Amino acid sequence: TSTQDVIYLEHSTLGNYTGYTEYAKEIADQLNKIPAFLEQERKNEETCRQNTIVFSDVFSKAVEPYVRLRSVEAASSKHPGMLVCSAYNFYPKQINVTWLRNGRRWHLIPGEKISCKVEHASFKEPMFYDWEPIPESERNKIAVGAAGLLLGLVFSITGLIYYKKNNTRKRMLGPELVKCSLT
Repeated sequence: TSTQDVIYLEHSTLGNYTGYTEYAKEIADQLNKIPAFLEQERKNEETCRQNTIVFSDVFSKAVEPYVRLRSVEAASSKHPGMLVCSAYNFYPKQINVTWLRNGRRWHLIPGEKISCKVEHASFKEPMFYDWEPIPESERNKIAVGAAGLLLGLVFSITGLIYYKKNNTRKRMLGPELVKCSLT
């Protein structure tokens, strides 16, 4: 295509079209002779203005991220675990997540306070999420509780199977015959 092939029409503030080439001027003249077309264009423009106000309000609202700190096992590492700081369900998409140790950029040293710093448009200031590992005693309580729950579940299922099996066998045999003898 060349610049001669381009048709440029402008819908002016006067409510009609203007062409800038001979061909575009002919088209503009034709469109300007159709009052229903011009009226529909005016309505479309008004709808666009109203929607711009609504959508600019919607898209200007920042949504705070849901931030989660967790420890996971690293699949391809010789280290026992890995801390993960994840941010979900936020708008706009630009976000900055930084690991901090005692309030400063972090490099791994065991036993120190670890934080995840999240900067996002929905926050008035950066948010800090502190890593709080579960103490060994709490981990043991959770493990014992889970084992007890599992053992109880196994015994309950075994008892239910035993009950169903014996109950079905009695129904299949029918009532026992009682022999009476008079002597």
